[in-house]
Amino acid sequence: MNIKKNQLIALLIALMFSCLFPGVSFSKDQPAQNVLTTELSVRAAMAAMKQCENDGFKVSVAIVDNAGLLKVQLKADGAGPHTLDSSRRKAYTANSLRGPTQKYAELIISSPDLHSLARMNESILLLGGGFPIKMGGEIVGGIGVGGAPGIRFDEVCAREALKVLQADDLFE
Repeated sequence: MNIKKNQLIALLIALMFSCLFPGVSFSKDQPAQNVLTTELSVRAAMAAMKQCENDGFKVSVAIVDNAGLLKVQLKADGAGPHTLDSSRRKAYTANSLRGPTQKYAELIISSPDLHSLARMNESILLLGGGFPIKMGGEIVGGIGVGGAPGIRFDEVCAREALKVLQADDLFE
């Protein structure tokens, strides 16, 4: 009889716990969620800024999370104030549109009917230097670099950050 009573008590406790904390699950089969941590984001942004600095460029670097919200933003000493806005918007665009920003810049040039894409909202910037951050098969954010003299230089620096993040390649 004691065994049945203990089982009933354990069941009641488990039921009460699940009612108090409905989002908590004890299943081992749940997939791990890929998270872009602040610490990792700062290290990645520093790597991108260092790469540009080594190449002689003063830039800003922005990393956004999967909701497009700013996770970290760094501005090199001497970088222009406009670089802050462009790096954030490139990161936002890469995350939002799920692809490299240069890809979309080229797309609207070749397809005039897509020009409205550039004016979708005030955070979209269709200029190279932004990449989505993809980890474990899912996009978890975006990175944008602004301020180097040319898109390819911004992209070199952004790719350096992706190496630190150990992000899946998504340079389609």
